[in-house]
Amino acid sequence: MKLPISIKNNKSFDEIKIKNDEYLKEVKICSYNNFEDKRGIIWTSFKKEWDAKLLPEGVNFVHDKFNLSKKNVLRGIHGDQETYKLISCVYGKIFQVVVDCRINSKNFGKHTTFELNHLNPKSILIPPGFGNGFLVSSSKAIYHYKLAYKGKYNDSEKQFTYSWNNKNFKIKWPNLKPILSKRDSKSA
Repeated sequence: MKLPISIKNNKSFDEIKIKNDEYLKEVKICSYNNFEDKRGIIWTSFKKEWDAKLLPEGVNFVHDKFNLSKKNVLRGIHGDQETYKLISCVYGKIFQVVVDCRINSKNFGKHTTFELNHLNPKSILIPPGFGNGFLVSSSKAIYHYKLAYKGKYNDSEKQFTYSWNNKNFKIKWPNLKPILSKRDSKSA
C-alpha cells in the first residue's frame, strides 16, 4: 500500500525545544517540530513526559481551556501565585504579554512580549506570579491554556488583575483602543 504523502526528512514531529526567555528567565519558550504540506500543518503540542521538562517535581498539567476571541479583544493582565500556564495560539495571531507580578521580585513590573500564531507553532510557559495578557491581531484567534497546579484551580475571583495599560509596566500594545471585559475595564 502506497502512502498518499512522502516525508522528505527524518525529523520527529513529537519533539519540543525549550529555552528561557532572555528578559524574564523564569518564562520558557517551547518550539515544536511540525510537518507542513499542501493540506496544512500538523504538530504535537504536548506529551506527558514533557511535564518533567517544564514543571517542578510533583506538579503536572491537569486542566485545559480554550477561548475564541475576535480582532482587537484584549484579555488580561491576569494570574495567580500557584498556576503554571502553557499557552499557545492554535488559530489566528495574537500579541502575547507576560509580566512579572511577584511583588517582592527585583523584576516586578518588567514584561516580555511575543507574537504567537498558528503558522509558527510555539507555546509560552508562564509560571506562578506572572501575569498573562494578549491582544488579538487577526480577525479571530483561538487561544489555548494548559494549566498545572496543586489542589483546586484559582478561577477569576481568586486571581490578581492588573490594568492592561498600567503605566508602571510600560507595555507598548499595538492597539490603544481594545475591546475589554468588565473585569479588565475596572482593573487598577
